[in-house]
Amino acid sequence: MYYAHSGTVGGTRDWQVLEAHLKQVAALAAEMAVPLGLEKAAYLAGLFHDLGKYTAAFQKRLAGANISVDHSTAGAWQILQTAGAADRHMAELIAYAILGHHAGLPDMRGSEASLTDRIAGFDGTSLDPVWNTELAADLCGLAPKFSWDKDRFAFQLAFCGRMLFSCLVDADFKDTENFYADLERREINRSWQSLQALLPSFLAGFESHMAAKGEPVGTLNHLRAKILSHVRSRAADAPGLFTLTVPTGGGKTLASLAFALDHAALHGHRRIIYAIPFTSIIDQTAAIFRSILGEDNVLEHHSAIDEEKLDAKGNRESRDKLKLAMEDWAAPVVVTTNVQLFESLFAARTSRARKLHNIAGSIIILDEAQTIPKSLLSPSVRALDELARNYKCTIVLCTATQPALDERKFADGVAVAPKHPAGLKLEGRELAPNPPELARELKRVTIKRVEEMTNADLVAALEVEQQGLVIVNSRRHALDLFREAEAAGLEGMVHLTTRQYAVHRREILADVRDRLRHGEPCRVIATSLIEAGVDVDFPKVWRAEAGLDSIAQAAGRCNREGRRPIVDSIVTVFVAPDYPPPSEIRGLIGDMGRMVEKHAEDLLAPQAIEDYFGEVYWRAGKKGLDSKDIVDRFRIDLNGLKPGKTGSDFAYRSVAADFRMIDSNMVPVIVARDAAARAAVDKLSIREIPSGRLARELQLYVVQMPEAARGLMIANGHVKFMDPEVRADQFAVLQTDSLYREDVGMSWEDADYLALDIQVI
Repeated sequence: MYYAHSGTVGGTRDWQVLEAHLKQVAALAAEMAVPLGLEKAAYLAGLFHDLGKYTAAFQKRLAGANISVDHSTAGAWQILQTAGAADRHMAELIAYAILGHHAGLPDMRGSEASLTDRIAGFDGTSLDPVWNTELAADLCGLAPKFSWDKDRFAFQLAFCGRMLFSCLVDADFKDTENFYADLERREINRSWQSLQALLPSFLAGFESHMAAKGEPVGTLNHLRAKILSHVRSRAADAPGLFTLTVPTGGGKTLASLAFALDHAALHGHRRIIYAIPFTSIIDQTAAIFRSILGEDNVLEHHSAIDEEKLDAKGNRESRDKLKLAMEDWAAPVVVTTNVQLFESLFAARTSRARKLHNIAGSIIILDEAQTIPKSLLSPSVRALDELARNYKCTIVLCTATQPALDERKFADGVAVAPKHPAGLKLEGRELAPNPPELARELKRVTIKRVEEMTNADLVAALEVEQQGLVIVNSRRHALDLFREAEAAGLEGMVHLTTRQYAVHRREILADVRDRLRHGEPCRVIATSLIEAGVDVDFPKVWRAEAGLDSIAQAAGRCNREGRRPIVDSIVTVFVAPDYPPPSEIRGLIGDMGRMVEKHAEDLLAPQAIEDYFGEVYWRAGKKGLDSKDIVDRFRIDLNGLKPGKTGSDFAYRSVAADFRMIDSNMVPVIVARDAAARAAVDKLSIREIPSGRLARELQLYVVQMPEAARGLMIANGHVKFMDPEVRADQFAVLQTDSLYREDVGMSWEDADYLALDIQVI
């Protein structure tokens, strides 16, 4: 008898039989793959993923022998040996998935533990032939009926491979979790009702929410009602790609949610995924959705508490995987970040990739779509196009400043070439009624460009105004300016920064809104985190020079509700002489300058924004829109395959390492200052509670910091991994409270002094 997982010590009576595990994972993976059209390939991946456990060596390991056994290569090797030429491409995808189901998807060649090297070093002689009688497999007809594009075939096939991998690792995790839950009385991470089952109550909740607002009063509310009605009228349109271009204050959030609910009801979508650029507003949006759809129906996921630490050989036993805080996005409504969405779409790690198959059949709303990094725009757009083309997704590019991604904009000489890598088929897919007219009706600020303003000049300007917002390009500038303003004795000074955890920022913003409402002194210094969608309404805004999209977003924080005269609602764009902008922003400033010449009468008009993005993308060119060569690292031989040869050359692992929407050296630290956070930290020692549940409770208390700084803080006793025997190295918690300050957040620059309790002998 061969076993997949060991149970209690002293016999094998409660161990999991290998044949049962393989067939259960295969069936579950196939079920997950039905919406993808990949059920046969997924079944085979599940059936063969642990084939290497049919060896005496692995069974000795299960019994307690301290030996290392590679059990992943056997299944991949067998699939590649058996598949015919017609199914070779799909067989290779299955092989990538099986090889990666513990250590993460490998590269085909060149990197450590590549597919080529692992297959070449395996001969199958250690496998007990009994597996042939226990596992019946049909390796024919594996390819899905997709809309293939010859020019994008390699990218499409590699994307299909990640989806297949997702089905395998999620099915493997769930079957293992079920086994140990029964054996060890563990709690299983929660299950969710389907979107389709909940839609009647969701739609009723939305109607109740709108009814509670009463009949629209005033020009602005009538305009919002008009936009909402028009957007909902488009819900019957065929699924696919859409844009929703509505200026700040026009009600984009509610309009996009209403469209998603109506569209899902008509077309059968499985979930709604709302992706937001910054964590500064994710809880704001999630709170709105919960109030409408119900507290228990919205998954908020933005935390980086999902790191998967591997040993030197890339092994992690299945029981150890239960320690990981992995989200599967099975909720009917998911509110997440661009970072989570896009980095997952290019992920190689099991913890990130597990959720991918649940993205299929979703309505994905990209709030502030213009914030996708230019250097990753081409692969990001290709992924969106593939989701719409072959995975039954509807995608709404929702923003006040629509980037010029319509492929027609690249065909008339504006950009690089007719088949520009960032082009999408968007003709006739705008959901808003007449965006240029909306922009005129919702105009509420005056843009004023000035020359240099030092910190002393900004402090003097704030001294004149009781309420004002200054947005700068760096955390260092923001902190310096805040301290100078405080030193000058200005009342109501507030510093908003990513050094503060989400719950703290929420409290700060609630206080800011309260002060603004009651006319109290309120002077806020922030970086760009406040720009994209944060619901604040200042009479005056100062913005350090940047790209036109940033200026437009900053303008959305001024006279947001349109209660003040436009001529008095001034957004001042200034040069910061002592804080040169980063090189990326310098280029955007140049693009902005050219728009000033061309659109001096109205820099915020949709045509000005469109021309600006056309200028940005033209200057970037093909290389600048894929600076890490993500797309070109997925290659394939279309000229036929010979037995024993590989056709694909997919760099899954190295691409995943390079596809980073934010600094890749940032890591999480939990700040447990309030009772809720401390209670969640205390529960980390309870083995039976899933890590994913605790990660959801703690994600709002996370500060991201440089990895080197966190390492120093750990070494000096300021940060500690809590209960690593139960949770692995995931939950790093601040121990020295004085390093987190109420006004400026986490101060990791002081990480190199020892905590007092360590200094005492």
